[in-house]
Amino acid sequence: MTETERGRPGRRAVLGAAMAGAGTAGLLGAGTARAAGGPGRPGGGRDRLPTPTVVAHRGASGYRPEHTLGSYQLGLDLGADIIEQDLVPTRDGHLVCRHENDITGTTDVADHPEFADRRATKSIDGVELTGWFTEDFTLAELKTLRATERIPEQRPHNTLYDGRWTVPTFDEVLEWAAERGRERGRPVWLYTETKHPSYFRSLGLGLEEPLARLLRRHRLHRANAPIFLQSFEPTSVQRLAELVDTPGVVLLGAADDRPWDFVESGDPRTVADLVTPEGLAEIAGYAHGLGPTLDLVIPRADDGSLAEPSSLVADAHRAGLLVHPYTLRNENAFLPADFQRGTDPNGYGDVFGAARAYFEAGVDGIFADHPDTALLAAEDFRG
Repeated sequence: MTETERGRPGRRAVLGAAMAGAGTAGLLGAGTARAAGGPGRPGGGRDRLPTPTVVAHRGASGYRPEHTLGSYQLGLDLGADIIEQDLVPTRDGHLVCRHENDITGTTDVADHPEFADRRATKSIDGVELTGWFTEDFTLAELKTLRATERIPEQRPHNTLYDGRWTVPTFDEVLEWAAERGRERGRPVWLYTETKHPSYFRSLGLGLEEPLARLLRRHRLHRANAPIFLQSFEPTSVQRLAELVDTPGVVLLGAADDRPWDFVESGDPRTVADLVTPEGLAEIAGYAHGLGPTLDLVIPRADDGSLAEPSSLVADAHRAGLLVHPYTLRNENAFLPADFQRGTDPNGYGDVFGAARAYFEAGVDGIFADHPDTALLAAEDFRG
């Protein structure tokens, strides 16, 4: 790929200074500034984050079983700027932190004979899955389970911590963040995703309303709250924008993906339509950022190596949107071919080289399973 000039980090540093000095609404551009009077709101408080920002993906999930208090704490200890949570509901309406409602691979539920009859086959966003699901358990029942490593073949070292922690509720995470914030003398930033919101709404377990209630209870419902709300379903971000002023982010999969809420409503658009200037302007009316897959920022060539960057970052910035792509991981299996090293797919590759390519493309932050390495890479780009 063509290497960009090192002036770009300075440009982003100036951008952050402008946010602090000129006010967010004036900087964001017409789309988001227009929304400031309605559901979109200015995204105040973002100037408190360094650029590029490092988000601990599901906590420090490269080192601990994901979405556990241990993973979140390690992400914080390693210096991550933001800690991510994914939310799914229990049968009695509590929000808990799991990457999926299917907990077969992230808990020891299969070892609990008392829950053998809860095993079921379901269609989740058009995908048929067989296992155990959070919506079939009360919170009290779920708390009898212990968290385990989701990909033990790739990360056998993480299995050392199997059984160490329970599945946390989002309320517990908010209490943890508040306590750590008091200890540190500055807020703990969170990045919180609604998972499969249309599916859960169809079960009478909508995510947005209980999430908004928790945010209000913890005083995180304002535009300057140290938290982002994200979803792969744009209508979930829109619903949240009508309930709270907390900044929202639209997550984007592959270019030919259709958000599941679009599938259900008959909206024919794909991600490719959402990343056009027109699509980005629409998103800027209710959200403050994008969370695209890394391949939307820099596509991969046929051989798996990085090609030339797309125009997504520049187009998003013109629309007033932040860009926080996902997910940077250290292992060869997850890296572009030109940054893999050796033949072991689970061995570490040149993650610093890969991170440099994405940072040079102008992203405002990145989700990382190994936040310590992402932070080291980001240091070269922080003005």
